[in-house]
Amino acid sequence: MNQQFTKMHGCGNDYLFFNCLENEIESPDILARKLSPRRFSVGADGIVLICKSNVADAKMRMFNADGSEGEMCGNAIRCVGKYLYERGFTDKRTLQIETLAGIKELKLNMQDGRVESVRVDMGRADFSPDAVGLASDTEYVDRMIDVNGTGYKLTALSTGNPHAIVYTSDPKTLKLDKLGPMLEKHPIFKNRINAGFVHIINESELEMRVWERGSGETLACGTLACAAVAASVKNGRLKPGIGVNVHLPGGTLTVECDPDFRIHMTGPAEFVYDATADTDIM
Repeated sequence: MNQQFTKMHGCGNDYLFFNCLENEIESPDILARKLSPRRFSVGADGIVLICKSNVADAKMRMFNADGSEGEMCGNAIRCVGKYLYERGFTDKRTLQIETLAGIKELKLNMQDGRVESVRVDMGRADFSPDAVGLASDTEYVDRMIDVNGTGYKLTALSTGNPHAIVYTSDPKTLKLDKLGPMLEKHPIFKNRINAGFVHIINESELEMRVWERGSGETLACGTLACAAVAASVKNGRLKPGIGVNVHLPGGTLTVECDPDFRIHMTGPAEFVYDATADTDIM
């Protein structure tokens, strides 16, 4: 069976988007594993299914490159908003999108009739052990953790997905191919973790690299960018209520964290191309 898809990206965090508003895809986990490898297949950080919803304008399901299903993806959900509007499935400029992390509100910022950027209400950051999936009864806020004999001070929180934020003077020098997997699979995190390595430039700018569970290092991660700002507010490194430009290898996202840790994220979404995959060989 030939299955059409659209490749899109937000700040270089790229996914293959499948229109499932009429028909669901069987075994999306297998499809993600087959199509995601770069150089050997289409190549992406994973796949996204755009589905019908009984409680929102649409539902987003996201599968990482290893086939695991993620709760939420900040870059992918912006692409979903652009897809629905520019492909004619809605004329709304404010959308409700259902995810495994709850319903998220999107506001489409327009220019010349096209979606230039999308502002997402990401909800509130949650530092509780249950939300993060910690094998602990207490929060991990600015606490030391041992990773293969080296101590790293981190803050763990959920912004739809579980994240660990580690501060460093220069993220570019880190060997993420070694450190990322060890932190992702550290036994303190029962469901694995996404890791963000952050350097604060000033009160309204930070830079970071990201390691996503199930996908490895990616050029950007929206929920991790939100987690970096929320963790920095929690630790007193940044002030709340200020738009912070988060510079990632693939581009820049703007994140605002209120005093109650409600987060809004604004960033671009781009079409790359449309294509067809023969799912019979998956």
